[in-house]
Amino acid sequence: MENEELQNDALENTSQEGQENTTPTDNPQEIPATDATSEKINFENRIDLSELQQAVEKLKTELAKVIVGQQDFIELLIVSLLSNGHVLIEGVPGIAKTVTAKLFAKTLETAFNRIQFTPDLMPSDVLGTSVLNMKTSDFEFKKGPIFSNMVLIDEINRAPAKTQAALFEVMEERQVTIDGIRYVMEPPFMVLATQNPIEQEGTYALPEAQLDRFLFKIKVDYPSLQEEVAILKTHHERKSQKPLEMVNAVMTPEKLEEYKRKTQEIIIEEKILGYIAEIVTKTRTHPHLYLGGSPRASIAVMNASKAFAAINGRDFVTPEDIKKSLFPVLRHRIILSPEREMEGMTTENVIEMILQSVEIPR
Repeated sequence: MENEELQNDALENTSQEGQENTTPTDNPQEIPATDATSEKINFENRIDLSELQQAVEKLKTELAKVIVGQQDFIELLIVSLLSNGHVLIEGVPGIAKTVTAKLFAKTLETAFNRIQFTPDLMPSDVLGTSVLNMKTSDFEFKKGPIFSNMVLIDEINRAPAKTQAALFEVMEERQVTIDGIRYVMEPPFMVLATQNPIEQEGTYALPEAQLDRFLFKIKVDYPSLQEEVAILKTHHERKSQKPLEMVNAVMTPEKLEEYKRKTQEIIIEEKILGYIAEIVTKTRTHPHLYLGGSPRASIAVMNASKAFAAINGRDFVTPEDIKKSLFPVLRHRIILSPEREMEGMTTENVIEMILQSVEIPR
């Protein structure tokens, strides 16, 4: 009994001492903010991306009125838009490639043109041509359909090489030179091109120089079973209403240019730049590849990773942003060696191998 009383007295004394030593600053909620904490908060809010994020969400909401699923497809389109790049969309017929591109253009308050590429299409049919004005006896330049802000080129691989070559200057330099006169495209200018990888009858392979001008090559797959049911349901409920009538413009050209400038301000550390450079450099020496990525590919990965960070509300680039950008940026820029192509290997397999071999920066 005496031992128990001594233990109880000791516990009471310990409890009283603990209470006496307790100060208001022991409560984590009442700890005053230090200079280091304040600096951290300011550091996290260096670039205000809230308005950009809201605009992206509105854009996605508008497209979701018609497009079921395809979140990755839509996200890559938005990233390409913010990165000032062009997009090549590849997929089998009937999976809403053209519809998505048209609706995407509709969400922007900009001019839109659609060009159906055919085997008999001439460069003048795309760029325009000089026509004699009988009243003035002077030649006047009549602009072609490429003179727009958002240009959808449907079945781009159906036109011959000379027509494809007509796109080189306008895709890279945002200008067209006709009869020695330079015509500059009004910003924003973006080309969305579609092609069918299955049917090769009457098609022409795109030149490597043209492929390199596309920021992304997006592969669109079949929808899942649940998405297919949702597609049927939306078509049934829509009745005779046209898809384009359901989508509204949510972004002006002025706001888009502002968001592009803000995206370029996203911070990227030197070690992340080294990570990009090491991956792209390895594509040039990889034994499974006949052709690797160019410095333009490195710049494309950097710009796309900045856009990925921006739409996720971050003002800095992470290795995960790089990984998201690599596959759509590199898959059309690198060429497999003939031996590996015959074995059924894909460019995505090689990109994954290179990713595994490069250490992630910490």
